[in-house]
Amino acid sequence: MHEPNQKPGPARRRERRRVLTPIGASPGTLQAPPASAPGALTAICYGPSHFEPARRVSVAELAELRHRAPVVWIDVTGFGDVATLRAVGDGFGLHRLSLEDVLNLQQRAKVEDFGDHLFLVLRMVDPTDADETEQLGLFVGPGFVLTFQERPGDCFGLVRQRLQDPGGRLRRHGSDYLAYALLDAVVDAYFPVVEDLDERLERVEQGVLGGQLGAAAVPELHALRRRLLVLRRAIWPLREATSSLARGEAKHFSAQVHPYLRDVHDHVVQLLDLLESCRELASSLMDLHLSTLNHRLNEVMKLLTIISTIFIPLTFLVGIYGMNFDSMPELRQWWGYPACLLLIVVVAAGMLRWSRRRHWL
Repeated sequence: MHEPNQKPGPARRRERRRVLTPIGASPGTLQAPPASAPGALTAICYGPSHFEPARRVSVAELAELRHRAPVVWIDVTGFGDVATLRAVGDGFGLHRLSLEDVLNLQQRAKVEDFGDHLFLVLRMVDPTDADETEQLGLFVGPGFVLTFQERPGDCFGLVRQRLQDPGGRLRRHGSDYLAYALLDAVVDAYFPVVEDLDERLERVEQGVLGGQLGAAAVPELHALRRRLLVLRRAIWPLREATSSLARGEAKHFSAQVHPYLRDVHDHVVQLLDLLESCRELASSLMDLHLSTLNHRLNEVMKLLTIISTIFIPLTFLVGIYGMNFDSMPELRQWWGYPACLLLIVVVAAGMLRWSRRRHWL
């Protein structure tokens, strides 16, 4: 069983680029993504009365595993070994174009029927870093399910535990129900991430309304909006993919599994509704923050303008008596200085009263 790795440092967050095959190469040419880990195969074999826990297997064991139990789940982790991926594809009869899509890490969520097997590609939340998603390729066919992950760590821990229950529904059903369970786990793993973003937005909203964040609100809101955009890009194509499965267009899913697929589609729609609400709230908070800053700036400018307006006549009076002409007899009187101060006070008080009556203060 896979165990989540420790949360990596900044080096983990790398730029994901499309794998460029040579120009003119034949369709289905396999090329490993840069800096990919070597491929590792983990197998779980089970049936109503048979269960083999997860263990590492080799490519040579694949043919024998398919005959040991009604259902076999092969989990391939890491895309660095193209020969291993090609051998797995040949062993289960996978279409070479689907394997090429597995190695292209920028695929949109989609469903493709290749006759003897069904191929799903979608993005999965990284359990070690909620800000990261990874591509998951899923193949389902008669008696087998194949999953292709970029790196160790996934959200299938509970599914593996359920497989150990001999009376559980997973053990009684075939590979199509296992594929549904994995798809449901991928979709449900998004809910804690979106709810965490919603809580962060509520804290930002309280900080903006309370004036506690200040300039820190802009980078926080920008980071949240960017994260919401990444999640929307991952979930939005999944709605169309799950919709086609819910309509029963895939013959590889039995009629008993169709109600569960419709439930998965409902969860995807709920996720999109939550994401849209969070995006609207983030945009509203950004507008509210900018409006609050503008309002504070206007209040400061208004106060400074009133102060300047009050000091204009006072500066005029001081400028006149600062000329010290001999023709100013009050300059030589004992009451001249007190009278000037009194005049300044009266003019300032009159300007303040006038500003209050105009509702400027």
